[in-house]
Amino acid sequence: MQFVDESSIIVEAGKGGNGCLSFRREKYVPKGGPDGGDGGHGGSVYLIGDDALNTLIDFKYQRFYKAQNGQSGMGRQMSGKAGEDLHIKVPVGTTVIDVDTLEVIADVTEIGQVVLVAQAGRRGLGNIHFKSSTNRAPRRTTPGTEGERRNLRLEMKVMADVGLLGMPNAGKSTLIRAVSAAKPKVANYPFTTLVPNLGVVKLGMHEHFVMADVPGLIEGASDGAGLGLRFLKHLTRTRLLFHVVDVAPFDETDPVEAAEAIIHELGEFSPALSELPRWLVLNKLDLLPEEERETAADAIVRRLGWEGPVFRVSAIGSDGTDALAQAAYRWLTEQRRLENEDEEAAERAREMRERMEEESVARTEARLGRKRKSSDQDDDDFDDDDYDVDVEYAP
Repeated sequence: MQFVDESSIIVEAGKGGNGCLSFRREKYVPKGGPDGGDGGHGGSVYLIGDDALNTLIDFKYQRFYKAQNGQSGMGRQMSGKAGEDLHIKVPVGTTVIDVDTLEVIADVTEIGQVVLVAQAGRRGLGNIHFKSSTNRAPRRTTPGTEGERRNLRLEMKVMADVGLLGMPNAGKSTLIRAVSAAKPKVANYPFTTLVPNLGVVKLGMHEHFVMADVPGLIEGASDGAGLGLRFLKHLTRTRLLFHVVDVAPFDETDPVEAAEAIIHELGEFSPALSELPRWLVLNKLDLLPEEERETAADAIVRRLGWEGPVFRVSAIGSDGTDALAQAAYRWLTEQRRLENEDEEAAERAREMRERMEEESVARTEARLGRKRKSSDQDDDDFDDDDYDVDVEYAP
């Protein structure tokens, strides 16, 4: 199955039916008069949030969606049948953008949320409406109006409580495998993960949260380098970030410099995202001699000037991962309690989410603007989905 988080589609609402030009024709009624009926309204196009979907792959193969046209009016003052509305299911977490105006039409964030994306055409009026004392036999009708047609960009952001971020090969996929049933690909080379992976971390009866593993970031990610700009947006839907740092990189790069580069890219992409609660997770401590682990970890924390929570783990052996998951669940539970009981806390959280969304949308609009400018300069027919990869979802 392919994970597709961006797609372009065209939606077109139905045209309204034309009004009818008709006169009564009855035996022994020499002056029947007008009896043309109205046309039917066209159908509108709606998007509806569906939690059964977790990818936009269906829109890769079908790009055009059209609602039904309204039926034209008929004689004997009979109105035409209205066209049926078209409801298109999309994953929860989908942002809808008008490609032509770069306007964000809606953000589908709830199951069953319905969003109008193309307004139906209005019906035409039959000649019965134009009868008057001075015009007993009107030959005037009005046509139905065209339905709205829009070029839309759908961008899906995964919905998760905790997001993992870090350099490629920092061990994010190994960590999510250690604490959940998700089985993303793991290998000893960078960019093993090419698509976001979601895992449900279960700690007990009715005790669970969702963790998202996004592809590794590199310097310049906020400007489109690597896979960063395409996937940084997914972190804006999380409540807590785990900053995973490889304490013993195989290429002998400096872990502190790598961590600082990630922090910088977060701030460049979205200042609000950089303010999201973030925990430092020092991974792969098993690669260091036991007597050096504490010293190396303390040195990284000191050089970063880190003042938040710090966790020392070895994801491949599940060492320290249970304590990390338990702490995250307690924090998430406390945050939900605060937001339910304290209006100010709820308002602060809401403002934070709105800021992250606005900044993410601004990045998206800028990227689409650059893409449009680039496409105007050449005729390259490269499609965003051309490099989608196959990914298996474990039950």
